Amino acid sequence: MSWTDMARNGRILIVDDAMENIQILHQALQDEHDVLFAMNGAKALHIAQNQRPDLILLDAMMPDMDGYAVCRALRESGATRDIPIIFVTALKTPEDETRALEAGAADFITKPVNAAVVRARVRTQLTVKRQSDALRELTLTDGLTGVANRRGFDEAMDTEWRRCARARMPIALIIADIDHFKAYNDAYGHQAGDDSLVQVGGAMRRAAARPQDLVARYGGEEFVILLPQEDKRGAEVVARKLLDEIALLAIPHEKSGASPWLTLSMGVASLMPADGLLPGGLIKTADALLYEAKAGGRNRYCLQPD
Repeated sequence: MSWTDMARNGRILIVDDAMENIQILHQALQDEHDVLFAMNGAKALHIAQNQRPDLILLDAMMPDMDGYAVCRALRESGATRDIPIIFVTALKTPEDETRALEAGAADFITKPVNAAVVRARVRTQLTVKRQSDALRELTLTDGLTGVANRRGFDEAMDTEWRRCARARMPIALIIADIDHFKAYNDAYGHQAGDDSLVQVGGAMRRAAARPQDLVARYGGEEFVILLPQEDKRGAEVVARKLLDEIALLAIPHEKSGASPWLTLSMGVASLMPADGLLPGGLIKTADALLYEAKAGGRNRYCLQPD
């Protein structure tokens, strides 16, 4: 499938205070795209935060909150800053277009609109976004295991921490380490070590299967599982499932002092984000619990105490 073909399947948010304008744009785009609409800036921001459209068509002149203010608000939010915005407006001067671009718009279309031009401009911006998303995914993914890398985890932690704080929901973290991994590499070779890392990453994704869950390779043989909107009891369920998944792999490890098979040790913690608390505190707690699990014999998890 080409980039252009992929650009025909985007989710488009139309923002305009006049229903007739929304209907015109909907008619032009409905055959190729999933179309949403909002008739004011506040509703547009709510939809953008919660439904994450691939592109926004934004009117400049609206009551209460104009398009320029909406555009700036979208650009200031980590959740929406990368959504391309096309201004669709009756304003026509070079100064108006410059103002829109300086506010963060990717393109500028004047009314009355031409349907063919709108479709072409939308496809162009969606193609650019698809290419940018693919490149970004590469920079956030561990090349060996296919799970997120450390940078991907750091970005996800920051985003989910803020989201859970707004929703007043807890966030949980599991830090896991493969037991006696250096001895495994020494005994079986680095290729076998790489293969085991790939299998462990797959087991983690099966254990943490909700769309919002994130598995990341934290470094070497250490992995993390980020569980937004989950308390420590829910995280414990994931940890138990992960131990079962690792056991099912049945990867021999004759040099391990914990088991004849490859095993994990884990620290499991959860925290309610609030003012004065930082993600580093959750990481530090889970890491300390990981070392407790290692000191307790490995092939187990330690859960944050009540």
